[in-house]
Order: sequence, then C-alpha cells, then structure tokens
Amino acid sequence: MLKQAFFIVTTGCALLVSNGCSSVMSHTGPSQGYYPGTRGSIKIIEDKDTSWAMVPLVAIDLPFSAVLDTLLLPYDYLRKDSDKSADSPRERMLHGGVNSPGGSPHKNKAGGAHPL
Repeated sequence: MLKQAFFIVTTGCALLVSNGCSSVMSHTGPSQGYYPGTRGSIKIIEDKDTSWAMVPLVAIDLPFSAVLDTLLLPYDYLRKDSDKSADSPRERMLHGGVNSPGGSPHKNKAGGAHPL
C-alpha cells in the first residue's frame, strides 16, 4: 500500500514538474511579453525545420505552458517595463547587450561597471 502511494505521488509530481517547459524556459530570460511559452511552443510546431520527434512532445507541453503562462500573467505584468535593453538601442549600448561588440553586460570600455 505504501509503495503504491509513493509511486502515484512520485509519478504525479514528475508529470507536474516536467510540463510547461516552454513557459519555464521563456520566463528565465528577459521579459518577452505575455504568454511567451505558449507562443514559443506554437512557433516550434509551425516551424518546417522542427524534427518529427519534437512536434508531439511540444504539442503535449502546449496546454501546460498555456496554463502556467496564465498563472504567471501578474509576474509578466510587473516585469514588462523592467527590461528596456531589448527596446532601446541606447540601453543596449550602455549595458553591453547581446548585439554590442565585445562587452560583457554592465561593463564600460574601461572595464569598470556602469552605475545603475
């Protein structure tokens, strides 16, 4: 009886944690707007270069990502204005964004940190 309960709880937790991967991954980076995991899953499914093995996995993940994105709407709303580096060329240059040559984030040319 105890083994069966342990198995059911473990399996349930594994299923709960393993789903919504697109949403979790998209929320670890800079702000990407609302429903980033759901939009990412749809792009993967629609992409012609996506492997045939990935499409069913992403299709299974899609409803879970949509639910998780819905639960994270307040978080997305609060952080929507916090990352201006993606919108502003000035911010990208000042903070050494992805497109700026040679700089690590938050460093100026002399190697010192920018005042934030």
